[in-house]
Amino acid sequence: MNNEYRKEFFDRDYTVRESAGRLWHYMSRYKWRLFLGIFLGLVNAGILVPFYQVLQPTVATAGGEPVRVEAKLSEGGGKMDKSLNRAAKLPGWYHQAEVLAGKAGLRFTDDEGNMQGGMLFLVTVVIPLIFILRLFLTYLYIYCLSWAANKAVADLRCDLLRHVEAQSMEFFGRVDMGQIIVRLTGDPQKLQVVMTKVAVQLVLAPFEMAVSAGFIIYFAVQNHMVQTLLLLGIGAPAFFGPIIMIARRLRKYSKRMLQQSSFIGAKLHEDLTCQKRIKAYHTEEFENANFRAAYAKQLQHIRKALRLGLMTSPAVESVGIIIIGVFIVWCFLFAVPLSSVLPMVAPLLIIYKPVKEIGKLQVQMQETMAGISRVLSLLDLHMELPMSANPVKKDAFEEAIRFEHVTFKYQDAAKPAVVDADFEIKRGQFYAVVGGTGSGKTTLANLLARFFDPQEGRVTIDGIDVKELETASLRRLVGAVLQDTCIFNDTIMSNIAYGLENIEEAEVIAAAKLAKAHDSIMSQPGGYSRMCGEKGSAVSGGERQRIAIARAILKNPPILILDEATSALDTVTEALVQEAIDNLMQNRTTFVIAHRLSTIRKADCILVMNEGRIVERGTHEELYALGGQYTALCNRSTEQS
Repeated sequence: MNNEYRKEFFDRDYTVRESAGRLWHYMSRYKWRLFLGIFLGLVNAGILVPFYQVLQPTVATAGGEPVRVEAKLSEGGGKMDKSLNRAAKLPGWYHQAEVLAGKAGLRFTDDEGNMQGGMLFLVTVVIPLIFILRLFLTYLYIYCLSWAANKAVADLRCDLLRHVEAQSMEFFGRVDMGQIIVRLTGDPQKLQVVMTKVAVQLVLAPFEMAVSAGFIIYFAVQNHMVQTLLLLGIGAPAFFGPIIMIARRLRKYSKRMLQQSSFIGAKLHEDLTCQKRIKAYHTEEFENANFRAAYAKQLQHIRKALRLGLMTSPAVESVGIIIIGVFIVWCFLFAVPLSSVLPMVAPLLIIYKPVKEIGKLQVQMQETMAGISRVLSLLDLHMELPMSANPVKKDAFEEAIRFEHVTFKYQDAAKPAVVDADFEIKRGQFYAVVGGTGSGKTTLANLLARFFDPQEGRVTIDGIDVKELETASLRRLVGAVLQDTCIFNDTIMSNIAYGLENIEEAEVIAAAKLAKAHDSIMSQPGGYSRMCGEKGSAVSGGERQRIAIARAILKNPPILILDEATSALDTVTEALVQEAIDNLMQNRTTFVIAHRLSTIRKADCILVMNEGRIVERGTHEELYALGGQYTALCNRSTEQS
């Protein structure tokens, strides 16, 4: 058995630019919250400037290079005379801080004008204030950006589900539903984590790097250290070398890892929904062995991706250590004073963190690119049935259903499922279609319900092509009770009233009585509040069919499609379900796919199909008298019973 991901027919790769553009489409819906977060991130980075401004004069003082400040308090007023002569230039706001401190009785200089308290002021006032403010701004900008990213991914999830639901039945017949479920749940979850980190890191990191780099350039030019600046300019890009090299290789393994995760999710879905068959064939160990084999392949991809991801930080830090070593040797050779070097070290350390974070982010982006491509591939798939530009609204069925020389072929099928079907069902008539497996019976019903569109001919209701009808109108006109009944994991009451609004309990009970389901429902604890279980597993097959019939009675469609659902029931239950079906068919135009021929003897017309063609048509008596295929089917049915 295959234990690896099988690529879907619509999968393709997307570039980072394409992916970013598509994700921005969702983020831009919350642009004001996004722009507020960006502005707060800019302010957060900008408040590093005061820290850089006081660093160099403070270091100069600490190194024995006094900063001279000539100041004299005026009599009585406590104001400072602003006559400054500084060996190292302090920013204007520092002098204003001295004035305010003087009013409070605090002094930052001694009587000779030496800045003895500069370091104390920096450590006890400036740095704490800067970092308290940065913490507050960090909280605000992360909240704003995370909120926008989470809302964007929530919209993406909703659009994905809406898009999948809009696809034709041909799509659902070609894909692995387990893998589609993973694309709708697992991939957006990974994307949500990365988008949040991207939004947060890509706002603050560039600003911090720009502010720090700007100060380094300004300081180097002001202090005639252009050669040192060139050295840093050459060494800085080396930080990104390991990131780029590792990220390119990581994307390949991350893609395989996510694809195999999708396969594992699909395998789990398949195993859990086929438990009856697994237990019936006693293949639990076989399935467990397959799962272990699939997960072993997944672990190989995880291990390779993990090794590469963990190499990023050591590689970047190793390059950083080399650059710092070269920088120190450079300063030693050219006798650059410590007081001139240290002010450049602080912004370099500030730059290091965002560079490292961007490196990690690049790795995470590459790990997620496969998931983004899988999501976008699904969004870009269009297998919807075409909708009319001006759809026709129709509230009632008045005359007839018409199949006009209809031919239909499934995708990749060797031959058509229906060939030149041509017949008319007048309002109130009961039509049945019979034939062997693969003869095209169900396809005719699917074409009437417009689950598919024919390649040739057309299906009309009251002369209007179903392609031109508004979808909501068509669904109101046509109801269906299928052999494979869909029951949701909800209460019996909710299942009967499914899809209908403002339904009273009395209406549900009345429909259940007509469907011969009321007594069975009330005989069990909970009654109509009883949960039906996964796919109706908590109710019997007969109950499932009668709940579906009650649902159709409550919907009350004028056109009814019945994929006769009595073939797998016992005799007593079949009689109850058949009576319910008879109640359902009253005063309706009915199209029945017949499995047991005894149920269609009263049909106004029976269509006999073989290899997609209608080979016989007429009433039961007319067809049986022909002695053709219908007669053979009846005789075979009699022998089997």
